[in-house]
Amino acid sequence: MEFTASQIAGILDGSVEGNGAVTVSKLAKIEEGTQGSLTFLANPKYKHYIYTTKASVTIVDKEFVLENPIETTLIRVEDAYKAFSKLLEYYNQVKMNKMGIEQPVFVSESATYGENIYIGAFSYLGENVKIGNNVKIYPNVYIGDNVTIGDNVTVFAGAKIYSETIIGNHSVIHSGAIIGADGFGFAPSENGEYNKVPQTGNVIIEDHVDIGAGTTIDRATLGSTIIRRGVKLDNQIQIAHNVEIGKNTVIAAQTGIAGSTKIGENCMIGGQVGIVGHITIGNNVRIQAQSGIGRNVKDNETLQGSPALNYGDYNKSYVHFKNLPKIVERFNTFEKKLDNQ
Repeated sequence: MEFTASQIAGILDGSVEGNGAVTVSKLAKIEEGTQGSLTFLANPKYKHYIYTTKASVTIVDKEFVLENPIETTLIRVEDAYKAFSKLLEYYNQVKMNKMGIEQPVFVSESATYGENIYIGAFSYLGENVKIGNNVKIYPNVYIGDNVTIGDNVTVFAGAKIYSETIIGNHSVIHSGAIIGADGFGFAPSENGEYNKVPQTGNVIIEDHVDIGAGTTIDRATLGSTIIRRGVKLDNQIQIAHNVEIGKNTVIAAQTGIAGSTKIGENCMIGGQVGIVGHITIGNNVRIQAQSGIGRNVKDNETLQGSPALNYGDYNKSYVHFKNLPKIVERFNTFEKKLDNQ
């Protein structure tokens, strides 16, 4: 895709300073800009690069004052960072504006879908699948029987959505995600073997949810595993059966949440956190990376460690832990002095 500086200025409500007809077809950092690329300057620490950049077009704030000659064409806007973010969103929409049904695909006769649909090659839509408007399903996606998908949803290549799953509007499911696989339910028998407990529930994903690549969300044993509105899940997260995650909670990669745990709203959970099953975590909780959570957590707590402690207590304890060899040495010295008295 190729755009002129004037076209970009029109999208951003900006003004051109330089050659409005110059074209760009790629994006770049200001220090790595080359001919035909578009960049931006928002951080004053990078100001010196505007005099050396080879980028054809650079977005800057209206108030930015040049001190030396430049080669790049400027687009002046109210806020360069926000304008560039807006442009990235626009670029992404144009790039991903795929339409139609590729071949070969399998779409069940009982499946229904709305307008402006895209279904990529080798995808499978099972019985009674219902898909809304402006949905994009990339190649090699599996959608099981009785799945419902709302409007403006994107499912990237290779994702698997098991039967009975419900997905709300404006959600994104990235490649390799598996939604609705069986929960880890087994009952021990008298002979030491484990018998599978049927997982008859489903997964419900509400509106504006992002699910990262390789993340797995298990169906409930009974009822539903629920991901509330606005939740953002990073890559490679495991969410077990009957878990509920409150709205606008964000979780970083490689976190594991065991079955039937309830997590509140507006929580922030770092990477590689382990959370046991059947507990409740309150609202506005902050959990630092690699923490282990084995108890109920009240609203507004900040935790770190394994097992996790209050964040302030953990930091105080860690100071002593680092000094433990010195403390032991001093204790031994003191003990010897007492023995010699």
